[in-house]
Amino acid sequence: MEMVSPEQEHPNKAFAWAATDSSGVLSPFKISRRKTGEKDVALRVLYCGICHSDLHKVKNEWGTTSYPIVPGYEVVGVVTELGSKVEKFKVGDKVGVGCMVGSCQSCDSCANNFENYCPELILTYGEKYHDRTTTYGGYSDFMVVDEHFIVRIPDNLPLDGAAPLFCAGITTYSPLRYFELDKPGMHVGVVGLGGVGHLAVKFAKAMGVKVTVISTSPNKEKEAIEHLHADSFIVIHDQDQMQAAMGTMDGIIDTVFAAHPLLPLIGLLKSNGKLVMVTAPEKNIQIPAFSLLMGRKMVAGSRIGGMKETQEMVDFAVKHNITADIEVIPVDYLNTAMERLAKSDVKYRFVIDIGNTLKSTS
Repeated sequence: MEMVSPEQEHPNKAFAWAATDSSGVLSPFKISRRKTGEKDVALRVLYCGICHSDLHKVKNEWGTTSYPIVPGYEVVGVVTELGSKVEKFKVGDKVGVGCMVGSCQSCDSCANNFENYCPELILTYGEKYHDRTTTYGGYSDFMVVDEHFIVRIPDNLPLDGAAPLFCAGITTYSPLRYFELDKPGMHVGVVGLGGVGHLAVKFAKAMGVKVTVISTSPNKEKEAIEHLHADSFIVIHDQDQMQAAMGTMDGIIDTVFAAHPLLPLIGLLKSNGKLVMVTAPEKNIQIPAFSLLMGRKMVAGSRIGGMKETQEMVDFAVKHNITADIEVIPVDYLNTAMERLAKSDVKYRFVIDIGNTLKSTS
């Protein structure tokens, strides 16, 4: 099928890749986008990162998926059209869209720039928008998004490497800031060295923090130390290494999706230390209360970040030259990429070249 632009066919039509059942197989699919409203920004999608959550969602592993589903919330592109009341952007601006495209804008969370904790949060894909239309993500050629949920990308930030910042990046930046694990000289552990974990290392190092990577894979040590410049590396199954690090960390950012015991990690914390979960393991985790009482330790959660903080994160990334380590793929490689992602076979994030390859395959 020869692809035509949305303007040529119908202003609401977009081309995408979607999963239509729990096999999770993605294939070309036509979707409808709403027309550009007065506060909306329309953007041509250039790149979209693949998050581990996308894999869970297309296979309905969390039991919440409605099909068809178009994933993707690590989106970067260029503005093509503006609503009449848009004030912050102009046509041609480079912009990003993360995990959310709507909220109530009236609750305490929204009023305090924590839209990510709004009880009426609308995620970028797989949910109902205010007008009851389905939200579709960035595995598509264009999007229409309320300007409040658009982030400006400075010209000197590479767009392909910037895409993962809009989920993986803010997922790690936000807890480092909120839980005050960003002070030079602090010692922070990062559990897992994947798409989220490698950005946690980069942001923490840029903040002046001493970073220890905690992993089940000894073969990641060289990469962590020599490439990402972590200060040290611990194999979590090595009892001698774990014992030597007991009580040495001010905080830990846990980025691992797979179910894993938290008690050994809690033992690494100093008194008043904080273990922050930023992903959702597939199985519930039990924590012995005494492990927290003895040292006034905390296990907390953090979910992406608000829009003000996301813009702050992007600006920080520009200042410190932070982008994700990526493998850029054409859109027709999507299903293979998903299979590889399930095996953790990527360093460290797949990014789809939407702008150059969706056209040729749709």
